[in-house]
Amino acid sequence: LGRGERRLGGFDITAASEVMAILCLARNREDLERRLGDVVLARTRRGDPVAARDLGVEGALVALLTDALHPNLVQSLEGNPAFIHGGPFANIAHGCNSVVATRTALALSDVVVTEAGFGADLGAEKFLDIKCRQSGLRPDAVVLVCTVRALKLHGGVAQSDLATADPRAVRAGAPNLARHIANLKRFGLTPVVAVNHFASDSDEELATVAAIAEEHDVRAVPATHWADGGAGARTLAEAVMERLAEPANVELLYPDELPLSAKIETVATRIYGAREVAFEPSAAEQLDEYERLGYGQLPVCIAKTQYSFSADAKALGAPIGHVLPVREVRLCAGAGFVVAICGNIMTMPGLPRRPAALDIGVDREGRVVGLF
Repeated sequence: LGRGERRLGGFDITAASEVMAILCLARNREDLERRLGDVVLARTRRGDPVAARDLGVEGALVALLTDALHPNLVQSLEGNPAFIHGGPFANIAHGCNSVVATRTALALSDVVVTEAGFGADLGAEKFLDIKCRQSGLRPDAVVLVCTVRALKLHGGVAQSDLATADPRAVRAGAPNLARHIANLKRFGLTPVVAVNHFASDSDEELATVAAIAEEHDVRAVPATHWADGGAGARTLAEAVMERLAEPANVELLYPDELPLSAKIETVATRIYGAREVAFEPSAAEQLDEYERLGYGQLPVCIAKTQYSFSADAKALGAPIGHVLPVREVRLCAGAGFVVAICGNIMTMPGLPRRPAALDIGVDREGRVVGLF
């Protein structure tokens, strides 16, 4: 203080914090302690990283998270067991539940279903290039969820008109679904397309989705599990079991030895359809610094809008030839990846003008109201 030195800082939502990522990627308590010790907290006067281990606080950090490392066992309305553990967002974090929960489930069941958040450009890419790369896990099948409503939105229909049947708009939105299918195939995975069937979906619209999927050599299956429980997903489950019978050959998008900037460019061009990546000078310098410090082998976690393949939330459909702007990069040495912040995405998102909490309550009969 008093030396004219300035420090820039900010806040991240818990779901985007490095500690959340560490909790979800750690294999066990020992790995948790190692990762927490690797967290870079500061720099020396010479610019060398200062890790939590250098301060001797990794043991205290593990003590705080010991119970949190245990997955939460719950059951569905039909009595099926499920683990709920971890909550990193897929737009501004790596978007996957914990490795501990996934491995525990695999030890207890022949088939395990796990989720990666948002679209296949975000959740699936990060599941494969980060979670699978670090854990050694490899999926045997993948389910790509879509809706008729989303395809119509990408086809140019206003949000207020999505309940109106419009097979032509579904067809117009086909490039978006096709891009997601193609992206998954880049990893050596042929998806089963699950059509989350809304009550407003017409038979002709569902048939259009099925035709789009068939054109790309995949199968689309309507599912009504949200209304009918397990019975509403029986056909989908059968399609997944058929896919499981065929061995998958998963290929990660880039090798560890590729430079960090090239990894970002690979994801941008091959998954997002970008023409190039525009790095802010400070971001480019920081990437060079991470390489110099020995972090160049880490995978990248790209933070961008979930509404588009580009960094522009309004660019719907399947934009191609755009420029992905990287304004900032962050080292998450404990989590084991480097975050690239793109466009105007925020890692501390705020509430809407009217938060949903203002409409939630309990009536005189003890029933919760205002949730939907």
